[in-house]
Amino acid sequence: MSILPAMPTEDLVFTSLVQRANPPSPVKRLRVRGVKVQRQQKSIKELSKEETAFYKNPLKQSICVEMLRRGYHKSFSELFTLIQKWNALREAGGPGSAIWQQKPLEEQHEKLDQLQHFLTRAEAAQRAGYYEDVYKNQFALAQYFKELGDHWMSNHFFECCFQTAQNIKKDNRRNEAEANANLGLVAEEHGLLEKAAKHYEAFYHLTADQTWRDETGRTHKSVACENLWRIYTLQSEKMLHEKECQKAIENLMKALDMARGGGDKKLEGEAAYRLGLAHISSGNPQTAISSLNTYMEISKVLGDNVGLGKAYEAMAKALESQGKIVESIQYLENFVEVAKSSNLNRSLTETCICLGDIYNTRGNYEKACKYFSEAYETAIPLGEITLIEEVKVYYGIAKAHSMMLPVSRLIEAADYVSMERLHAWKKSRSDMFSDPENSGKQYSGEVLSSVTLSGFNCELTSVNTASGKQEAEAKDEAQIETKENAESLVAPQ
Repeated sequence: MSILPAMPTEDLVFTSLVQRANPPSPVKRLRVRGVKVQRQQKSIKELSKEETAFYKNPLKQSICVEMLRRGYHKSFSELFTLIQKWNALREAGGPGSAIWQQKPLEEQHEKLDQLQHFLTRAEAAQRAGYYEDVYKNQFALAQYFKELGDHWMSNHFFECCFQTAQNIKKDNRRNEAEANANLGLVAEEHGLLEKAAKHYEAFYHLTADQTWRDETGRTHKSVACENLWRIYTLQSEKMLHEKECQKAIENLMKALDMARGGGDKKLEGEAAYRLGLAHISSGNPQTAISSLNTYMEISKVLGDNVGLGKAYEAMAKALESQGKIVESIQYLENFVEVAKSSNLNRSLTETCICLGDIYNTRGNYEKACKYFSEAYETAIPLGEITLIEEVKVYYGIAKAHSMMLPVSRLIEAADYVSMERLHAWKKSRSDMFSDPENSGKQYSGEVLSSVTLSGFNCELTSVNTASGKQEAEAKDEAQIETKENAESLVAPQ
């Protein structure tokens, strides 16, 4: 089979389907670029003179100019005045004051924005005669600055709210009532109790016959009663401190009436308790008992063991001042049981101290030591060093008093055996001692802890110093008497 000869090959050239663009000339490129720049310049909005000034000038200046340009002259004047007062207060406070640590008002941009927004809206509403809207905008500023802790600014706008509320007549004076309540709180925070009472009383009278409620659902009347209860109580404390007991009692009686008017049993009980204490301070315990009985009954109804304990303690004081010690002790012992069942360790400690003190004064040293011991054991878990030290001193005094009886009897006996007993006890200084009246029986108290014995020994230091001479004299007299008896026995009949 013959092989065909190879065909000759030629270079095949394929025509390009896409033609390459010729590069533009430099002149053309410049022309295209110029067109793009012109289009971009046309798309950019040119800033006006005012807009340029807004971004260029400080915010304070821009806001003031904007207010004046839009015709809000009153808003401009108020803003400018606030900035001046702020700066004056800052300078008066000086370095180290709270206001000095803050930036000047004109540098606090968020506050300036808020002021511009609400002041201009309030001014516009005032021009239209819509005082309700004026009040809302001023109240919004007061709340804004209050949340920031800027009390000076918030107080200023609460005052503005009060002035505006005088012109609102369509809401049965509700806004005026709320403005009085806010100003009362402001005055109370600054310690101006008389001014606060005036505003709270106005708030009460405006809400007495209304059913208005706040955002929490409470009636305005109950809030007004609570505010007056609190302010009358604060005034009475100040009066009691100044020894004006009668005025304090009058204020506390008003506080009790307000608590009853508000329907709050807890406040009523607290007011009755304070009134009872005031009567005790004024030397009228019999009247105090009536108020304290009210507090006791309310505490029982509410299941308030702390309040019940306070009532028992106050009742005990009232009865004690009347000389009714047995009844007084009964109330205190009742409270001890209540405190134990409710784990009121602090109140239990104080009541045990009170009972121990009463028994110590009455000469029942055994019971006094019992209650002081209980007070000491209860005070230790509390960890209050001052209270623990106080109980230790009371315990030591009571223990010293309990030891005085056998010591004095041995000194009075003044015989050899008694002197030996005294001498043996002084060597050991234990809390166990032989009582010569009870032959062979040991007079023993409760064993004191080492810390308590230190208080006991401190108390006995003066006792032993005073009785040292008596012991020596008693020994001498006993020796003389023994010698005389011996001589009489050997003398001739």
